[in-house]
Amino acid sequence: MRTPPRRFYSLSVTESIESGRSRWQERYAAELAKGAVRKTAPKSLSGDDVAPVYGPAEGDAVADFERIGWPGEYPFTRGIHTTGYRGKPWTIRQFAGFGDAAATNARFHQILSGGGDGLSVAFDMPTLMGIDSDAPLALGEVGHCGVAIDSAADMERLFHGIRLDEVTTSMTINGPAVAVFCMYVVAAERQGCDISALNGTLQTDILKEYIAQKEWIFPPEPHLRLIGDLMAWCAASTPKYKPLSVSGYHIREAGANAAQELAYTLADGFAYVELGLQRGLTIEQAAYALSFFFDAHIDFFEEIGKFRAARRIWARWMRERYGATSAKAQWLRFHTQTAGVSLTAQQPDNNVVRTAIEALAAVLGGTQSLHTNALDEVLALPTDRAAQIALRTQQVILEETGVADVIDPLGGSWFIEAVTDRIEQQAEAIFAHIDALGGGSMLKGVLRGIDDGYFVSNIADSAFEQQKVIESGERVIVGVNGYTDAVDTPLEILRISHEVEQGQVESLRARRAARDEAAVSAALARLTAAVGSDENVVPAVLEACRAEATLGEISDVMRTQFGTYREPARL
Repeated sequence: MRTPPRRFYSLSVTESIESGRSRWQERYAAELAKGAVRKTAPKSLSGDDVAPVYGPAEGDAVADFERIGWPGEYPFTRGIHTTGYRGKPWTIRQFAGFGDAAATNARFHQILSGGGDGLSVAFDMPTLMGIDSDAPLALGEVGHCGVAIDSAADMERLFHGIRLDEVTTSMTINGPAVAVFCMYVVAAERQGCDISALNGTLQTDILKEYIAQKEWIFPPEPHLRLIGDLMAWCAASTPKYKPLSVSGYHIREAGANAAQELAYTLADGFAYVELGLQRGLTIEQAAYALSFFFDAHIDFFEEIGKFRAARRIWARWMRERYGATSAKAQWLRFHTQTAGVSLTAQQPDNNVVRTAIEALAAVLGGTQSLHTNALDEVLALPTDRAAQIALRTQQVILEETGVADVIDPLGGSWFIEAVTDRIEQQAEAIFAHIDALGGGSMLKGVLRGIDDGYFVSNIADSAFEQQKVIESGERVIVGVNGYTDAVDTPLEILRISHEVEQGQVESLRARRAARDEAAVSAALARLTAAVGSDENVVPAVLEACRAEATLGEISDVMRTQFGTYREPARL
């Protein structure tokens, strides 16, 4: 008989591992007893049983295993939920928005009937910049990169036939986020919804606008005042709704590498936590107000490590720096979108493969929500066919691959754990620099980094380095600088006609003519007074939206008080 290999281990290490395993088993059994486990006994394609989670063999010692741990317990490296996707699969949340509210409403119904279970709204450029569809600057842009929303009536049409207290909704809007959110609340009121039941996320992440995306209206401080008002109002009135979705996606798309995306995003998150604390929220309220939004790029294992490191860092900072005691306040909840910047106009069918790989990385990294890009999004907004392929990509991953049956299936891999540790270490070095910039305040450090160009210059350097390796051929992009011999078939792309803009402008003008101008004037006067005082502006914005004041009118009141922002020129 072969002699088993001799093991050298510390009894305390193995006892700790076995104690953690027992705790997880007890929690899992409790969820099973409650009927909270969706798939109780999945099998492999060959008919073999698949366990919910895997860890070290009994008696094995793994150094620093507490940094890996078990699902559903601190530091949440392996996921925030005990049951993983066996309890609840990720939300299939497809990003959609084009033309007018009626056209996007039809796409929303298509997504929901096709198996999507969450909505994510893309707005057009005039809406993103807080101007009305008939403003001179809006000419030629209405409905092109998202849906046009001018007033609460548009928001009503956008969600016609979709109960807002029964579906989670994400809205990607930053500069005029407070006004757009108030229109959403008014639309819910007009449906007869209990607004305290509203659930979803509003992006509202103005810090990353100064860092990467450049869609701001006011200087940073007034924007932060509005965000603080929104956090306080939502904590009291819509407690399920997260008024901030801190976005690393746009930071990565601007050229940041994985560690920069993670570090800059979490630094913004820490800054918003400090903002919430300044506004009188508890650490639990401030932390719960935040969700996160990450990019799933093409480097498969690096992306999985990034997501795992993000959970561990956030939990540790919430506990050790900010004093959060509840598990939920230490949870990093995040949505993921596959990388738009990885899509290529050359051989666009290859984008289906890229998106599937990136989506799989997001799932293996433990995302709570996922959007898969369409193959034609590098050229235009997606056609119905391309959008359906993107949706089916998620459904194939969920239903056919078996990856949702095991929690953190790559946990314990030497490579994955090394990548997770590396990204964590790189991020911590960046945090130390930002913290020093702010003299011990992450909020002040992020603002200082915006002012002195720290973020912008580092992202530009990273983008330059990435482009160099592509142009040198060191990194091959299939169909772009390698394997270019295929013949491309021209794609049919979605085009937004000028008639959409004309129709939106006519509808807006008719709405203005039919509304009670005295009520609008009174509401805007009240908003002017609120903006010029220390009171929370959200109730005044709600009153203006109920009176059908337009997004441009509400934003103009704030522009008059706050001024506008112009980025300093930098060489």
